[in-house]
Order: sequence, then C-alpha cells, then structure tokens
Amino acid sequence: MDPKFTVFIFVDLAPREVFEAVVDPEQLSSYFTTGGAKGRLEEGATVTWDFHDFPGAFPVEVDEVVENERIVIRWDASEGDKPAGYQTNVIFTFTPVDGGERTKVEVEEHGWRDSEAGHKASYGNCMGWSQMLCALKAWIEYGINLRQGAYK
Repeated sequence: MDPKFTVFIFVDLAPREVFEAVVDPEQLSSYFTTGGAKGRLEEGATVTWDFHDFPGAFPVEVDEVVENERIVIRWDASEGDKPAGYQTNVIFTFTPVDGGERTKVEVEEHGWRDSEAGHKASYGNCMGWSQMLCALKAWIEYGINLRQGAYK
C-alpha cells in the first residue's frame, strides 16, 4: 500500500489570501521555509525551499497551479538522512467555506515506497505539513512565526 496522508486546517481568510501566502516566496519564507524560498510557485517552474532543520536547498517542481484553488508539486523523497532516489507528490487544495470568508487548506502527500523506510519518511513529512499549516495560520492571521528558533 502506497503511504499517503492528508492534513488540513481552517484559516479565517479568503482563499485568494491564503493561496498567495503559499505561492509567494517572501511570505512562505516568513513562516515555513526557515532558510528561505526562491521562486514563485508557478506551473512549470522549479523553485527551491531551504529549511534550518534540514539544511540545503530542496528543488521543488511545480506541476499544476489553479489560482486560489490548487497547487501540485513534486520533490525528492528522503528516507532517513539520505535521498531515496524518487519523488513524492504534494497537493495543496484551497476550499472556500462560510461564504468564502474562510478557507479549508488541505495538504496531501503520496508516492513513498511501501517499505519501512518509506512509511517512516511519510510520517515525518506528515508532521512537517501539519506544522506548516499551523505556522501558516499563525502567520497570516496573527503575524506570528511559530518556526522562528524552533530548529536551531
């Protein structure tokens, strides 16, 4: 069975504002990519994300962008502290709720190998995406960076 998960959170802003906080590298660097993001998430682009907790710039390939609705990316899977030699797929979905005044943000990731190492890696990324969503909400609603100093 292909390890896969979906996590979500509700953000008290319209989808266009939440979507922009994910695609814009300056905003993403303010709450998630602690080492910085380079490049806007646009269909066909390859951008880089850097994290203090996992040093090194990670290439992120953008497969699909539907403005204010959906983003599909691919990036290299890691198993433990080494590259796994394959990619996983990440899907962000932005669904308007409460008349469009709020947004349900979902992150799904799949594509790991069905192995002990693949399962363990998926659990780690599930934790990471859950943290990303909490950090997104704290940043965009309250201006608080939850990840600042958390991994140094």
